[in-house]
Amino acid sequence: MTAAPNTVRYFALIPAAGVGARMEAGSPKQYLAIAGKPMLRHALDAFLASPLIAHTYVVVSADDGVIDTVVPAHGVTVLRCGGATRMDSILNGLHAMHGSIAAHDQVLVHDAARPGLTPALIAKLITEVGDHPAGGLLALPVVDTVKRAGPASLSAQTVPRDGLWLAQTPQMFSYALLHQALSEAPDPQAITDDASAVEALGLAPRLVEGHPRNLKVTLPRDIHTAELYLAHP
Repeated sequence: MTAAPNTVRYFALIPAAGVGARMEAGSPKQYLAIAGKPMLRHALDAFLASPLIAHTYVVVSADDGVIDTVVPAHGVTVLRCGGATRMDSILNGLHAMHGSIAAHDQVLVHDAARPGLTPALIAKLITEVGDHPAGGLLALPVVDTVKRAGPASLSAQTVPRDGLWLAQTPQMFSYALLHQALSEAPDPQAITDDASAVEALGLAPRLVEGHPRNLKVTLPRDIHTAELYLAHP
């Protein structure tokens, strides 16, 4: 996967070492069947269908016995270096990718539990982020009225929604920036997504409007919603 020195390439990185405890399932949620195939495979297929993506990496735990039945024969590299947290898995994956990717190449980190990703959304992210030095991410502007609950949820306060967005993935940053941001994160517990690690460096990633179909499957009820979107590509 060599390229000219100034050519920017785009790589997908999917951390998939989690157990998905909130799904109340007997296996990691990334392997639950949605619309006829494992949730993770939907995400992989979106990257494989995009002509903009040079290669896709998926990070799993060292003892994962399912991944080989999910990944296709070509176009995906399995990295068995999953960590205790999502951030650990991504950082371990970046270390494993070293030597195959240049510092200025772009890494698109995507949740394994977002099966609604499409090549069109990938292209939109890459195009609209462009060469923004702080990278960027798909997100949705908040449209509902937002409330902040008081003690014991007995009182509520309306929060202005102007300027509020709900973060999605992929989140795209240069290899060098993402590695630096995660390595230097002062408080790993405060890093709720990759963009927050970049923000901790004093940078502002660009927001690119995504789509509701790119929802994260977190609770059992989310499966039906995801299947409705997947039935209408």
